[in-house]
Amino acid sequence: MKVIEPRLWHKIPEGVIEGAGVQYNKKYLKDVKNIYSSENIGKYDQETLVYEVYSYGEGDLLQQGNLYWGLTILQPVYIDGECNMTRGHFHEDRNCVEYYFGIEGEGLLLLMKEDGEMWAEKIMPGSLHYINGNLAHRIVNTGETILKVGACWPTNAGHDYTSTEKSKFPFKIYKIDGVIKFIKR
Repeated sequence: MKVIEPRLWHKIPEGVIEGAGVQYNKKYLKDVKNIYSSENIGKYDQETLVYEVYSYGEGDLLQQGNLYWGLTILQPVYIDGECNMTRGHFHEDRNCVEYYFGIEGEGLLLLMKEDGEMWAEKIMPGSLHYINGNLAHRIVNTGETILKVGACWPTNAGHDYTSTEKSKFPFKIYKIDGVIKFIKR
């Protein structure tokens, strides 16, 4: 019997996803400045790296049943006290669920129904989060170090960012004097 070496690596917690075919995307402040509430966004360095996303899928990525394996790394960036976050999205196919798992750092997973009802789950190393397909979701770094969150989701899920841009998450997350505050829009 033939034994082959692994083609991919996710050295948890210290590493990232590595191997042929891994997709990598960086988001700088200039790319996501519209998600923050600050009227002073222009005073910040627009080339500040805010988060990175690694993902890998194999085979026919539109075939139902195939999966992506992913990793998001959020930097400890604060914009006038507002915590760094991902754009947040629904899935285009609302039947597709997703799992997140905390690897490093501390943060929140924001979950929102289409009617705007919102709540949060704490993310920390070892935490596991089931995300129903009809919920918008966003990751927020509330710590002073990077936040690493792993994910697994169907390759045919798609990302619907338009819905969360129109119906925004109703609370913004701030860290003021070391205390997390939830401020309604």
